[in-house]
Amino acid sequence: MSMQQLAALISTVFFAGMIWLRTRAYYTYRLRGRMQLTRAGLLFFAAALALLLLGWFAAPALGELSRSPLLLNATATRVLWDIATYYVFIVAHRLLLQQRVAVFTAVERL
Repeated sequence: MSMQQLAALISTVFFAGMIWLRTRAYYTYRLRGRMQLTRAGLLFFAAALALLLLGWFAAPALGELSRSPLLLNATATRVLWDIATYYVFIVAHRLLLQQRVAVFTAVERL
């Protein structure tokens, strides 16, 4: 693995973590106690990981199609894809909230 691929991998893992942390932080202030992932939350994060994985393979090809000097670099296109995915999932989470679909729920104590 080259240094550029390693940098892109670190970016992908970082943004996957940021999607998780940002979404979880929203519920930390609203729920007391332990939280668990809902079915919608599982699908939400599975879609985020799938989109990040898709970007790993598709972003370099899309960068070559654009003919932009910046986007010809596979690392740059992967990082831009990761950033775009992060912002897409901010909007997706807001849309879920508008529909009153929770990503996390409180664990009930017995």
